[in-house]
Amino acid sequence: MELARLARDGDESAFGEIVRRHSPRVFRVASRFFRRREQAEEAAQEIFLKAFTELGSYEARGSFEGWLTRIATNTCLNLLRSQKRRTPELTAADLTEDEGAWLDTQLSDVAAERHRAAENATVAADLADKVLDTMSPDDRLALTLVDGEELSVKEVAEVTGWSESKVKVQAFRARRRMREAVERLLGR
Repeated sequence: MELARLARDGDESAFGEIVRRHSPRVFRVASRFFRRREQAEEAAQEIFLKAFTELGSYEARGSFEGWLTRIATNTCLNLLRSQKRRTPELTAADLTEDEGAWLDTQLSDVAAERHRAAENATVAADLADKVLDTMSPDDRLALTLVDGEELSVKEVAEVTGWSESKVKVQAFRARRRMREAVERLLGR
């Protein structure tokens, strides 16, 4: 690229033209790494400074735009890494009052939902145990091993001494009987 050669030879207006032409792309790359506009602008300045100092390494084998994009990406990554070393983690004191209130609401909603889910799981497990207690030992064994322990049909056959076809039939019938028992409970 002629502009790169001219800028490398010290032509400031040529480098100014490079900045003008490639600023949108550089800013887009920086914006992917930094959400706040002022951070992206600072990164873009750093990128062009780096590009200016490394113009001598541009060999015009690939596109200038690709070379500049690589510099932009690497510069942004390096800036993020150095920021991570310098800046402490985000604390509640860094949040605005509205952000803090929103986060509190979200966290309490999540905690309440987890609590409800845990309660529901406990109730469901208790109900399943009660229904299993009403079933024959073979049905209980088939459901416990196949659905509860998640053993394969082959593994259940080895553990019980049943044939694989008996395991399949027993589990199928036991599931049907369990479903019927639950439907009877719901129907009362």
